[in-house]
Amino acid sequence: MPLIALTGGIASGKSTIARRLAERGAIVIDADRVVRDLQRPGQAVLAEIAEAFGDGVLAPDGTLDRAALARIVFHDDARRAELDAIVHPAVREETQRRFRAALDADPRAVVVYDVPLLAEARGSDEWDLIVVAHAPAATRVDRLVEDRGMARADAEARVRSQASDAERLALADVVVDTSGSVTDTLRGADAVWERVAPAA
Repeated sequence: MPLIALTGGIASGKSTIARRLAERGAIVIDADRVVRDLQRPGQAVLAEIAEAFGDGVLAPDGTLDRAALARIVFHDDARRAELDAIVHPAVREETQRRFRAALDADPRAVVVYDVPLLAEARGSDEWDLIVVAHAPAATRVDRLVEDRGMARADAEARVRSQASDAERLALADVVVDTSGSVTDTLRGADAVWERVAPAA
């Protein structure tokens, strides 16, 4: 079972690549979805976050108020590190469980872990291939402003809070240039698939 890490900064086009690989037959495990699952009410991770950051990060219905938490951590490196120390180990344990389940279901499966924070959280030791979706930081800031309606200062803070382009690229076995058209990005994703697809 090839285990592929797919990473890239916010607004890098990584999700476009992940969707394409899923269409081609990969099993995609989305780190953001794992995080959301672990932060549901009743989960230990949510309780730890509330204890560390206060009840102000909880919505009235007991769910995580992501915007309130973001206002705390995206402008404060120490608080972000505190959050990471709660979330990252739990995510690692859960993703390992999901990798094993995929392998048990199909030993020939191509498993793609869609993980924005690979450089920050997981390193490069367990992957058969690391694919980096790459568009320059300035391009990604523009996308956040133009496509998601984010204030430029907030967009810059989000990009700045993640690993640098150089740190991500240093991990890459394959770089998919996502600074051009969607068609170009999909072509890059198809090239990755041809490299990792199981033989017929």
